[in-house]
Amino acid sequence: MERERGLQAGYHQPAVDYDVSQDKGQLFFGMKAAIPIVIGFIPVSITFGMVSVQSGISLVNTVLMSGLVFAGASQLMAVNMLMMGAGAVEIVSATFVLNLRHFIMSMSIMNELKHILKFWKTILSFGLTDETFSLLAVRAQETKVNQYYILGLNFTAYLSWVLGTFVGGSLASVIPETISSGMAVAIYAMFIGLLVPAVRANWRLIMIAVTGAVSCLIISKMLSSGWSIIGGTIVGAVIGVFVLEEE
Repeated sequence: MERERGLQAGYHQPAVDYDVSQDKGQLFFGMKAAIPIVIGFIPVSITFGMVSVQSGISLVNTVLMSGLVFAGASQLMAVNMLMMGAGAVEIVSATFVLNLRHFIMSMSIMNELKHILKFWKTILSFGLTDETFSLLAVRAQETKVNQYYILGLNFTAYLSWVLGTFVGGSLASVIPETISSGMAVAIYAMFIGLLVPAVRANWRLIMIAVTGAVSCLIISKMLSSGWSIIGGTIVGAVIGVFVLEEE
């Protein structure tokens, strides 16, 4: 009877799955959505922390690198290049080229949030990674997201990466270098995991990846490892412009 009187008075029961796109409560939805990313980040960040400290970088600087750079592939590449004796110009140039994709990712996400303040855009762009961007791209197709959802997602992933780096760096003196060096393959496994699904669906991407790898190998015979990575990346990108233009 109470339910009937409520309906007659214009009362409607709230839907169980309501739209919270404009609700600050989306902060927690974003944090929850980051759990799969955290599971992947923890082992890789621990590995980075161990490798970095064992290469001679202090624990403080290792954690600062994760906190200020927040780019796993670039960080591990920088440490490896440093161990091989690469100069500062080579390391900075290589990491810059590798991270150019973040320009595109940031523009893509921020294009959907034109109304927010520049302060928000700066904070949210800093926290974007390949993994969080992929998740946001899928989420955006299902429903509208706001800055709080992205903040929750990015902050959770960021925190797990920095904490994992600290744990790994703290264990560097306990774990033998032979084991930590073997664990470094985790970052490459993550790259392969991201690459394989895409190239299986498009033979052009296979050609781009192979061209970039071969170019890197050839250039490494003439220049140092740092410049060979930069050269291979640029060659692959240029080939991609012409090959993908045909689609």
